[in-house]
Order: sequence, then structure tokens, then C-alpha cells
Amino acid sequence: MLGFATIVLIGVTVVWLYAFKPRNVERTPAQERRIARRWIIGGGLVLPITSVTALLMFGVPAGQRMLPLPLGEPPEVIEVIGHQWWWEVRYPGAEGGEVVTANQLVMPAGEPVDFHVSGADVIHAFWVPRLGGKIDMLPGRVNKIRLEADEPAVFGAQCAELCGVGHAHMHLYVEAVPREAFDAWLAARQDAELSELATQDTTHDGAREAFATHCASCHQVAGVSQGDVGPNLSDIGSRTMLGAGVMAMEEGAVSQWLQQHQTLKPGNKMPAHDDIDKDTLDALGAWLETLTP
Repeated sequence: MLGFATIVLIGVTVVWLYAFKPRNVERTPAQERRIARRWIIGGGLVLPITSVTALLMFGVPAGQRMLPLPLGEPPEVIEVIGHQWWWEVRYPGAEGGEVVTANQLVMPAGEPVDFHVSGADVIHAFWVPRLGGKIDMLPGRVNKIRLEADEPAVFGAQCAELCGVGHAHMHLYVEAVPREAFDAWLAARQDAELSELATQDTTHDGAREAFATHCASCHQVAGVSQGDVGPNLSDIGSRTMLGAGVMAMEEGAVSQWLQQHQTLKPGNKMPAHDDIDKDTLDALGAWLETLTP
């Protein structure tokens, strides 16, 4: 596409310069009409037909590879749901039951993956630039696109549709890993494994009680709560970023987010925690950071 656009730019520039070249030529009306017909036929028919045909020869095979067409073996399916302003990621085909996470997408490398995308509230757009085209995420409709990472790597993704005040802060971390590592990643996030992780450490009993009081109606932590308004936090400690790309996940990051989230990401739908003291928020953050399968 870049090469084709460059050729068009050079061609248009050459014609533009030629049009401004000083000359004194006398032509009859018949000659003028003949020249005009040449420009109409050449510029209005031959050029666009040739150009569009060349682009289709490139674009159709590329687009074909991104369609969820039947294969010999059904590809992995990953569901991605856009929210204002974060990403819900579901793995419905995981052995042992569906796996749900947020703002972090792990996919197998070296094989096609079908992404089923939709919007929970407004129109979003799913776009991993280094893997292929973008696709709209529409409320009430599931769109599908097939992408493939040739080898293990880390990619950045972005919502590509203006979806509100937090649109610019809606990033997605995408990691392609070998199939064995992908299966192990899914197995570690089964509800039974995450429930044990969230409840086994008795030193965080106070934080779990605070979570159940203040956060459980919106957020899910396996074995603790079933909230489905905000991101699932069952494996939050293993993620690389918070707030859909607003800040890096590091020690103390969750506590900072809980206390400053409206400053870090203005307009997000989590209420201010002015009614919770700093020590409780620090304890909540420290516990959530331990949720690393």
C-alpha cells in the first residue's frame, strides 16, 4: 500500500508540474476535443481500473486470510469485548471451563486464531497493527476476524474508534506464545486454581473483607466475588499494566490506582474511594498484587 501510494504521488506531481510548464501551442477545436477525450479515457477509465485491479490483486488474498473460513481443524477462538474504557478477554474453549481476564490478551503463536469481537456499550474497534486489519466492535453484534502471529512476540493493540473521553487510554497488551505455554497459561487460570490463590493466604483476610464490602458488586475475584460490571481481577497480579495501559504493574501500583484512578484516567466509571482510608486501600492493593497464577 505504501509503495502504491508513493507511485501515485510521484505520478500526480509529474502531471501537476507538466500542467504548469509554460508553452505557446495553437490547436484547432477538433484537436482540443481529441486531447480531452484522451484525458477522460486515460485518467477516468484506464487509470482507475488499472489501479483498483492492482490493489484488489493484493488486497483480496490478504483479506481472505483474515476471514474466519473453515479449516481442517477448528482454530482457537478468543472473545474480546470492548468497554468504556477497558478490554474484556474470554477463552470459551479452555479445557476445564471458560477463562476470563482483562486488558491482557495471550494467544498461541504459529497458528490462526479467530477473534469474536463485540462492544458492551458503544462502538469500539479491535486493532493489533502488526497482526492485521482492524474490525469494529458493535453492541449487540459479534464480528469475526482471523489473525496469526508467525512467532512468539509481544504486540501493542489499541481501540481504533473514538468511544468517549477515555478512548486514548484504551490500550491492550497482546502476547503470542508457543502452544504449550498457551495451554499452561489457560490451565493456571481455571476457577479452582484462582479460588485457591485468592483465599489461601490468611494474612490478607482483612483485605478480602474490604474487597467484599466495597468492590465485590462490580469486580470478580474467583472464590471471593462474582461482580461483572468492571474488569475481572482474578489474575490481576500477573498483568503487565493497569487501567488498560495507563500505568505499569509494579509493587504498589494497585494501591496507587485505587487512590488516584480518576486523576490517572479521568472519566473512568469506578467511583472515588473517599470513604475508604489509605491503610485499607494499601492492604487491598497488596492483596490484589498477590493474585498471580
